[in-house]
Amino acid sequence: MTPTDQIATDGPKADWRGWVALAVLMLPVLLVSMDNTILNFAIPEIARDLEPTSAEQLWIIDAYSLVLAGLLVTAGSLGDRFGRRRMLLIGAVGFTVLSVAAAFAPTAIALIAARAGMGVFGAALMPSTMSLLRSIFRQRDQRRLAIAIWAGMFSAGGALGPILGGVLIEHFPWQSVFLVAVPILVLLLALAPAFVTESRDPQPGPIDGWSILISMLALAPLAYGIKEIAVSGWIGLVPVAIGLGFGWIFVRRQLRSAHPLLDMGLFRRPTFAGSLATNLCCIMGYVGFLYFVSQHLQMIVGLSPLMAGVSLIPGAVVSIIAGLAITPVARRFRASIVVPTVLVLAVAGFLLVALAGAHGLWAIVVAFMLIGGGTGAAQAISGELIVSSAPPAKAGAASAVSETAYEFGAVLGTSILGGALTAWYRGHLVLPAGVPEESAAQARETLAGAVNEAQAIGGPVGESLRAAAADAFDGGVVTTSILGAVLTVAAGVVAATTLERRRRH
Repeated sequence: MTPTDQIATDGPKADWRGWVALAVLMLPVLLVSMDNTILNFAIPEIARDLEPTSAEQLWIIDAYSLVLAGLLVTAGSLGDRFGRRRMLLIGAVGFTVLSVAAAFAPTAIALIAARAGMGVFGAALMPSTMSLLRSIFRQRDQRRLAIAIWAGMFSAGGALGPILGGVLIEHFPWQSVFLVAVPILVLLLALAPAFVTESRDPQPGPIDGWSILISMLALAPLAYGIKEIAVSGWIGLVPVAIGLGFGWIFVRRQLRSAHPLLDMGLFRRPTFAGSLATNLCCIMGYVGFLYFVSQHLQMIVGLSPLMAGVSLIPGAVVSIIAGLAITPVARRFRASIVVPTVLVLAVAGFLLVALAGAHGLWAIVVAFMLIGGGTGAAQAISGELIVSSAPPAKAGAASAVSETAYEFGAVLGTSILGGALTAWYRGHLVLPAGVPEESAAQARETLAGAVNEAQAIGGPVGESLRAAAADAFDGGVVTTSILGAVLTVAAGVVAATTLERRRRH
């Protein structure tokens, strides 16, 4: 075992204050993960109130995630230099102020600007949470459990977002989806100074402003281009190419710098790189599943947004339990064995939908429980390995890279699996006779368009259109589920060949 590994494994156990600090750090994790899904239910109300154009409506959703993805690496490195708790508190203050600004935005442009600002301060929140766990829980078994709780709360937040969004929009104006962040962050600001201890890199070196700029020019266009490929086709390759070009410049600059913004040597550690790739593949499959299941439950099964969210609760609960239950197992067996084994559950969940179809609610619920259990357990282990395999001084940068993988996994899951689903739907939709040409054009675009047109047409023709759209969409669900299974198998192969290889010697 190397000296670095010894540092990562040994250390004093945290007392009760450490566990209180963990509870405090879960507040921003839950909030930021909910924010990725809660806004979808408010968009119709926002559109009626602010009357955005179609492009502005997309930017209301995307501005937050694009800015967040572009700044995660920078924010993690700044936390290493200036203090991770300090970055957490700065992020909480800024996120609170801009959440209020978003709630009272008078125009769509003002809302887009507020959402972009929320992305800036959200980037300060997330890497700080995981990197602070590294300094609070120095004993590896405790740290493994703490990161399992972190991963479970992140997954739970994504599943709770639709539930909370459905409740808020049914009973309150759309502004409530932004104001819900205020009490959570006020509680964080009150408790964090008392229970969360500060940590930083003792020898941070100077700040490289050019690297900060280049990292943003690499990550933001890449995230935007991936989204555009799913929406606009090959034109999205232009920003992807721009992002990759700046990414190449960024890597070369880091390799030549005496004080790099991001230590590229982290990626030469098999456990770090393998854990990162495993998480990326798992998140792609998980988010891709949520993308189609939310539409299926509401538009084909006929559930309300609230009940559709409630039906996902068992999967979210299983994800949390699996992340906690895998901790004692991970102490006894190598991650290269445990992670591929638990991912078999996720593969089974995708195959259940692919083979049984998505016609029954039970299949969706059981499949999500299997997928949540498998990915929840795998991410708990790989997330801990990402942090523990990096030097303690670089915990913020390592956590930021991990968070970037989460964000890009979500973008890729929606774009690749969602794009495959959309392509299948459009290619296999057989319109019944009697559908007007204008309605046919809308029906070919999306399942939502077909359902809306079917309701407008009514009668036997409308019912036939709805049935045809459901059949085409469910065929795409089968294809998407197979892709999700392939991604999960790839994650298992990567884990089996890269994780904790040092123990074999």
